[in-house]
Amino acid sequence: MYYVIKVLISAVLIVAISELSKRSSLLGAILASIPLVSVMAFIWIYIDTKNVETISKLSYSIFWLVIPSLVLFITLPIFLKYVNFYFALIFSIALTAISYYIMILLLEKFNISI
Repeated sequence: MYYVIKVLISAVLIVAISELSKRSSLLGAILASIPLVSVMAFIWIYIDTKNVETISKLSYSIFWLVIPSLVLFITLPIFLKYVNFYFALIFSIALTAISYYIMILLLEKFNISI
C-alpha cells in the first residue's frame, strides 16, 4: 500500500504541473522548477531508512547533475524552431545525455565522487 501511495502522489504532481501549465506557463514553470522529485525522494528515503547520510549524498550528487540537465532546457526551444516536437525532444534528450557523460568524466578527472 505504501508504494501505491508513493506512486499516486508522484502522478498527481506530474498531472498538476501539466494542467497548470496549460493555463499559465509561468505558474507551471514555477511548480516544475521546484525540485519536487528530489524533495519527494528525500522524504521517501527518510521515511524508509531515517538515513540522513544517504539523503546528503543524494543531494550532493543531484547538485552536480543539475548543471548538465540544463542543456535540455536550452536546446529544446532552439530545436523546436526547426523540427517537430518529437525530433526536438529526442535531440535535446540526446544532447543532455551526452552532457551528463561529459560531466561525469569531468568530475572523475577532478576526483569528485558522486
